[in-house]
Amino acid sequence: MHETERKYEAPGGTALPDLADLPGVAAVAGPEEQRLEAVYYDTADLRLARAGLTLRRRTGGDDAGWHLKLPVGVDTREEVRLPPGRAAKHPPQELGSLVRVHARGRELAPVARIQTTRQRWQLVDDRGGLLTEVVEDLVSGQALVDDSPVDSWREIEVELGEGGDVALLDRVEERLAGSGITRSTSSAKLTRLLADRLAATTAPPTTPGKSAGDVVLAYLREQADALKHQDPRVRRGEDDAVHQMRVATRRMRSALQAFGAIVERDDTRQLTGELKWLAGVLGEARDLEVLRDRFENAVAALDDELVLGPVRAQLTRHFAPLEAAAHEAAVAALDSDRYFALLDAVDALVADPPFTPAAREKAAKVLPKLVDKTYRRLAKRAEDARDDDALHEARKAAKRLRYAVEVSEPRFGERAAEYRKKVKAVQELLGEHQDGVVARPVLRELGAKAQLDGENGFTFGLLHGLETAAAQRVEDRFPDVWRRLGKPKLR
Repeated sequence: MHETERKYEAPGGTALPDLADLPGVAAVAGPEEQRLEAVYYDTADLRLARAGLTLRRRTGGDDAGWHLKLPVGVDTREEVRLPPGRAAKHPPQELGSLVRVHARGRELAPVARIQTTRQRWQLVDDRGGLLTEVVEDLVSGQALVDDSPVDSWREIEVELGEGGDVALLDRVEERLAGSGITRSTSSAKLTRLLADRLAATTAPPTTPGKSAGDVVLAYLREQADALKHQDPRVRRGEDDAVHQMRVATRRMRSALQAFGAIVERDDTRQLTGELKWLAGVLGEARDLEVLRDRFENAVAALDDELVLGPVRAQLTRHFAPLEAAAHEAAVAALDSDRYFALLDAVDALVADPPFTPAAREKAAKVLPKLVDKTYRRLAKRAEDARDDDALHEARKAAKRLRYAVEVSEPRFGERAAEYRKKVKAVQELLGEHQDGVVARPVLRELGAKAQLDGENGFTFGLLHGLETAAAQRVEDRFPDVWRRLGKPKLR
């Protein structure tokens, strides 16, 4: 479940303002008092907290149990809940798996205990629907990693309800500000309690700059964050998670290859090899997902009289066990020491990149030359694209060019964005061709198996013919699409 919540500092002497007259609010229910206690779990060096995650076991209130909160966006987090069970030294294995991308084999142990006396008000509409929940918390917390003193404070939380919207949160915030209650600098009670320890182990954010190194590093950090964000989603089998994680690995790998004149290529060669390994592991699951969707959509588009036999059931029987096995293999890879070593290497890269002297030069001077070089690589492959393998190589080169332009987009703005869209169109055209290349042998296999099982293989043969015709259309279109792309003009 998603929660959108804002926290506020409530200095002594401030009082909650009246919120009953806000637009859309029909009534305010409360206050209701709750007494809560939570034990927070983390690694000894607070890896979860530094990544913006909290893992706790709460008692009291109407949501007692294990809570894992994963950052999603500004003010929004994904919350995973499990029953409280018996008090334990270690969190449930299911939650431990979801934070493994940060813990990486390190023990999760209690790091803090926080007690809260809560007053809760609910703002509801004229149908009784919850618009937003406002709570006043008197908090008492103590770090458990040493003999820290107890710290106490007062804070306000405002959480969006199912019937509310962000505009209402903004109105509540304006009303709070008028009473001297301002936004908190901490996203969670734990990060406030452990602020000194977190500050000592968290690198200050890098100020965006105009050098080539600044631009490339910002992109690499963005992909590192995306990779880690998608990890728990892949483990849970969430929609599109494998694809997005694979894209992040490919973007990082392409950037390191295309901009080796900025980030020393010899120092990143091993990492790009490991990123290729990870993309390959994820690719097995992703390719099956793409094929299944492709076939199901193709069948759905056929007239009913052309769908002979239990075609949809045959697709399910074929793909379900393969996808399950591929997901299991992907999760096993994400639990491996090899993957943890890759993550360590990514962290080391973005923390202290092996810049070349060119990294200090202006991005406007250096980046266009490297994008041009990536374009020439694509041009060579595009001119020689005469068969399936050559078209696939051209597709990979187009993808690298697209990502290279994407790296430079923050510096060159609309020019880079427009050219990236043109490159993406080339890549997607060639991707459609490659998907057909991969699909045809699978359709032959499905048709033959249907025949052996005493079922009708006609529909699979028909789909095979449609894939062959579609591939030919791509081959016919590609020369014209390629000519219209033109060279990048970022200088």
